[in-house]
Amino acid sequence: MIGYATRRILLLILTLFAASLVIFGAMQLVPGDPILAMFFPRVPSPEVYQSLKRELGLDQPFVVQYLRYMGDVLLRADLGESFKQLRPVGVIIAQNLWPTTELAIAGILISLAVGVPLGVLAGITSSRWLDRTVMVFALIGVSTPSFWLGILLMLVFSLGLGLLPTSGVGGISRLILPGLTLGLYGAGYLARFARSSVLEVKHLDYVTTARSKGVSELTVNLRHILRNALIPIVTMSGLLAGYMLGGAVIVETVFGRSGLGHVLVSAISQKDFPLVQGILFFIVTMFSLVNLIVDLSYAYIDPRVKY
Repeated sequence: MIGYATRRILLLILTLFAASLVIFGAMQLVPGDPILAMFFPRVPSPEVYQSLKRELGLDQPFVVQYLRYMGDVLLRADLGESFKQLRPVGVIIAQNLWPTTELAIAGILISLAVGVPLGVLAGITSSRWLDRTVMVFALIGVSTPSFWLGILLMLVFSLGLGLLPTSGVGGISRLILPGLTLGLYGAGYLARFARSSVLEVKHLDYVTTARSKGVSELTVNLRHILRNALIPIVTMSGLLAGYMLGGAVIVETVFGRSGLGHVLVSAISQKDFPLVQGILFFIVTMFSLVNLIVDLSYAYIDPRVKY
């Protein structure tokens, strides 16, 4: 277990280095000049322009800029300073992290609460009608764009019924519609994975043996089918948890919520490269850490898994 964990941590470090290189390189390819964006709509004088370019290190070759950036990240945990807000990127992320985390938690909880029970029920039951209903729901969930679903929910529950607010942060009422928008997408995926996983397990020999010994159907479903079908479900849940952080970008924009998504969209439009790099690198790091935890949890979920 220790050896496997060490290998996975080393792989995580390599993944983060590769991701940082891709993100940093992509920022260099974005059209536009970040210094001109800092002064927009004014235009700086040539002297001020060149001075800022040297001060920010934008006159250096790509490799030098990247190595200096990663040196600051590794040695000082410094993600740089925002060109537009003139504040440390780490401080901006910390100040806007909770609304995004709150939304991501709501999304994954709704996905688990809706998708897993429906998928398990569709897999265990012999009702063809129920199975087809769940699969139609799953197909609609995974194929509906988040921005369209968010607008539809606002039209129905806010403008139509007047039950819930359309935007803002604060209180459960303002979290329900964004959480549903984010969570129903994940629920569709989890329903499909849970159904497939249960169908693979329910006809295996040890399940048939348990039934032949007179074990109750409830015990068979919980201890023999569901427990052994959990690994694909847990894997997908981990991937969805990472997706929730990235998917919050669109949902926060649709619902006018402050958070990392809203800050990221503004930073992209303003060519604020350090802030964009910092937020993307943070999301990639969180996604990778969640998947590492999921991988290490397999041995506790299924005793047959050995590392």
